[in-house]
Amino acid sequence: MSTTPRLPPAAAALAAIDRHHGNPLELLQVLREVQEDCGWIAPEAMDEIEKGLRLPRGKIEGVASFYAFLHTKPAGRYRIRFSNNVTDRMLGGHVLMDRLCRSLWIERGKVSEDGLVSVDTTSCTGLCDQGPALLVNEGRAIGHLTEERIDRIAELVRGEVPLGDWPAELFRVDDNIRRRELLLADPVEPGVAIDAALARGPGAMLDEMKASRLRGRGGAGFHTGVKWEACRNAPGRTRYIVCNADEGEPGNFKDRVLLATRADLVVEGMTVAAFVAGAKRGFLYLRGEYLFLLAPLRETLARRRAAGLLGPSIRGAEGFDFDIDIHVGAGAYVCGEESALIESLEGKRGTPRNRPPYPVTSGYLGEPTIVNNVETFAASAIVAIRGGAWYAAIGTPVSAGTKLVCISGDCDRPGVYEYPFGFRVAEALADCGAQSPQAVQVSGPSGYCLAASEFDRRIEFEDLPTAGALMVFREGRDMFQVARNFVHFFAHESCGFCTPCRVGTSLLVRLMDKLARGHGSPYDFAEIERLNGHLHTLSHCGLGQTACNPVLHTIARFRPAYDRRLEHEEFRPGFDLDRALLAARQMTGRDDRAAHLAQDPAEEAP
Repeated sequence: MSTTPRLPPAAAALAAIDRHHGNPLELLQVLREVQEDCGWIAPEAMDEIEKGLRLPRGKIEGVASFYAFLHTKPAGRYRIRFSNNVTDRMLGGHVLMDRLCRSLWIERGKVSEDGLVSVDTTSCTGLCDQGPALLVNEGRAIGHLTEERIDRIAELVRGEVPLGDWPAELFRVDDNIRRRELLLADPVEPGVAIDAALARGPGAMLDEMKASRLRGRGGAGFHTGVKWEACRNAPGRTRYIVCNADEGEPGNFKDRVLLATRADLVVEGMTVAAFVAGAKRGFLYLRGEYLFLLAPLRETLARRRAAGLLGPSIRGAEGFDFDIDIHVGAGAYVCGEESALIESLEGKRGTPRNRPPYPVTSGYLGEPTIVNNVETFAASAIVAIRGGAWYAAIGTPVSAGTKLVCISGDCDRPGVYEYPFGFRVAEALADCGAQSPQAVQVSGPSGYCLAASEFDRRIEFEDLPTAGALMVFREGRDMFQVARNFVHFFAHESCGFCTPCRVGTSLLVRLMDKLARGHGSPYDFAEIERLNGHLHTLSHCGLGQTACNPVLHTIARFRPAYDRRLEHEEFRPGFDLDRALLAARQMTGRDDRAAHLAQDPAEEAP
């Protein structure tokens, strides 16, 4: 990946269009690749894309403006984004960002006058276990940031050293696997799960999936076998398999580890799903922040094709033809929602669809589509190998199998832990070396905040379902600021499609910022409750519906963190005009009664 344009904008666009055979469904990939070549998407590039993909200019600009990692204005040859996730901030990421800005003589959110560099934030890099972290040019991740590393990065930027010549050690990403069970145990020989499925036949393999009681690992927990059966039986000419690797929830990074260490197992699970459903084409939608995994994943697919594990007549089975394309996202948390992901796959803005219909009957291009996440497909391969009854015997009667959890925050051993379902939160805290924990955020900002009295609760669908994130906060951490960070995250990541979410998350930010300034009153709590009612019932998708969760949960459990920010017992406006005039009074040396505004409507100035 270079920091200098390899091709002029128009030529870069033509090359990207050619690589994608002029397919308008590949618009996002074309835009991403043009930017990778040129650093931004120039008007000349859009001209060529408009002609080459035969798309209206408005659609191209609409898609380019939707994704945070795409730029329609010059954004610097080095584009550096620090993670704004709360765990990175706890480790001093924002202080290190200020240090880099000072060193480069640049303001955050702006491009340097010479067009060399820009510095800003991104919601989460997916390196919560090795923060503080940043991304360079939307695809090169650097973790374990220190003052020394920041100074080294500043030197490399000032010296205009191409990214390909930066020290490889900077870009090292650790797996941090701390506890292993089924998925993270010894690697499975490629082809074993496919052979087991072929020996059974598609119908019997489906029966094994249903017997396993495997449920989706994205958090909602829909039964995987039931989903596969619905897709298999749905009317339609073509079926598709989609692996959702867009884990944008702050605190989640298990998919990164699975794709780095168990890619064959994931692809094997996708192939078994294709065998059951009768699909011939699959997609792996890779989170934009994980662009560094693209090359090794492509190598995995190429190796499997050469071994007859992908492509026509897999394992010599007549009619069993299945292959996988990798699509890379571009910085949109909402694309983790399955219908928004499908919209993005089709080259559109990642706006969630109305449901029903569901993807199993009307998904990619309106055809039946199975969408499961990385962990679910890996578990599916294990079911194929070991059988449904064997798998169902692990975990609890309702929650079969194991669960990967990503532990970050105030602990000695952050990383990925695999447990049979039904384990207590306290067990995970002991294993990770949690430091005097006062709270744990389960399943990211949209999940549950637990106080210390609740650490005996269990990770299982019967109690605490989770996509996988456990964020630990020690005694002394300000839980108001934790919730405030989460609220800003939701407002930043709202797709803007529906008014309740677009406006409601912004209003919630204003209320939390007002409290942060010390202007709070009991009225604000009532307003938050009212906003939650509107967001929960009127929002188009889960982002808006859960946006108030972190605030409501921390108010209920850590009320003193809010009470100390109350200035009035009754409602007062968030902006204090009299206080704002303090500087003017100091400048004029005047502080008599007439120099103040009346704060009580009944009070009159003389």
